[in-house]
Amino acid sequence: MITVKISVEQHVAEYIRGKYYDHEAGAVRFPSALDIYILIYDLLKKRPTGCPVDSGNLEFALPERREGKDPEYYNYLSDRAQKVLGDKLRLMMWAELHDFMDENKHINGVQFKDSVFLFMSKYGIEGITEDALLKNYQRWRDKLRRKKKRGYNRK
Repeated sequence: MITVKISVEQHVAEYIRGKYYDHEAGAVRFPSALDIYILIYDLLKKRPTGCPVDSGNLEFALPERREGKDPEYYNYLSDRAQKVLGDKLRLMMWAELHDFMDENKHINGVQFKDSVFLFMSKYGIEGITEDALLKNYQRWRDKLRRKKKRGYNRK
């Protein structure tokens, strides 16, 4: 098993570790059924000569497929690839948080603040405040669900 490190925001790294960490591998391992697994596979390139060793706050195992790119040789993620991957991971976290909060509020009757606390506890997130997560949800909800006010038409 070959691993790679990338730099992402601290709270995103904590979320990914909390959700996909594999104790046996000692790193994050994404299930092969996820889109992120295929995205990582597609972004892998041969490591350029003289390229420094990977550094970052999120270490994950590379996809190992029967055919195609061998992770022993194709184990490099460029800066652009790391940005694309970081954006996708951040999007995964926000999407799950928004879905979790909606479900808890409208189906289970749990308050938003309690939902944020449960989400942070579930994944061990400490790199961001509860208020920041709650504010993100409120902005997303207002942007998504706000209806335009009808204009006044005088007859």
